[in-house]
Amino acid sequence: MTTRLIYCILLICFSNICTTAYAAKCKAKHVVLIGFDGWGSYSVEQAEMPIVKELMESGSYTLRKRSVLPSSSAVNWASMFMGAGPELHGFTTWGSKSPDLPSRELTHYGLFPSIWGLFRDANPKAEVGYIYQWDGFEYFAEMPAMSYTCHGKSDTLVAQKAVDYIIEKKPVFLGVFFDEPDHVGHQIGHDTEAYYKKMNQLDGFLAGIINALKEAKIWDDTILIVTSDHGGIEKGHGGKTMAEMETPFIIAGKGIKKGYVIEDSMMQFDVAPTIAHIFGLKTPQVWIGRPMKNAFK
Repeated sequence: MTTRLIYCILLICFSNICTTAYAAKCKAKHVVLIGFDGWGSYSVEQAEMPIVKELMESGSYTLRKRSVLPSSSAVNWASMFMGAGPELHGFTTWGSKSPDLPSRELTHYGLFPSIWGLFRDANPKAEVGYIYQWDGFEYFAEMPAMSYTCHGKSDTLVAQKAVDYIIEKKPVFLGVFFDEPDHVGHQIGHDTEAYYKKMNQLDGFLAGIINALKEAKIWDDTILIVTSDHGGIEKGHGGKTMAEMETPFIIAGKGIKKGYVIEDSMMQFDVAPTIAHIFGLKTPQVWIGRPMKNAFK
């Protein structure tokens, strides 16, 4: 056997070992994170959301994930993505476009480390998508880390763009964020007929996204997370009532326990570490969140 042939065999074996080791680190090849802004846990039992409830039965969930204070949008989406609270990442108000406090750490993106930049740095060639309705989402994720971004002006457009993107690109990591039912909550009120009608419509959008994952033939190797930033009461939020503070967290798909209620105390900043756990990523020391490991088989 020639030296060249031996070298080729060793190279192939080493490549297979590395590929197997990398695959073993990941719980699934694809993660889709879906956010419904202003969706309070109080509404889940009454809401006509058959797809959400099917995911709860086929996956794991908690209805007691707590928002950070204040129970408002920017501060909670930032906490969800950044694995830490406002005291560390610095986003402290409803519409923060930059940290109101100096961020405890900054990465080479010039932002407090989030799950998006963390994933991108570990997977420079992966397809990563970020589709959102509220323009505030531009400020608390590393936009240069994305392969594709889309600011949809309506929830219908956001849903359609997500479906098209999934079928065409089969993203490894995708975020889809709706500015509902928060808008209805502010205009008409939480826990109203209009609010529940909107939740039913959002459930239909969720069905379309799942169908797209199946059409793209990646559903069987996908973990789907559906969650929210805060709830609400009457026509507002930002306070300390449980209607404002408690939000759903539903995780389903490959390797997730079925019908399991997550009893561990979960905070908004535990979402990012849970996604990092799926992808086998080492989390930054400045993160204080913990992965919900009990949801995995």
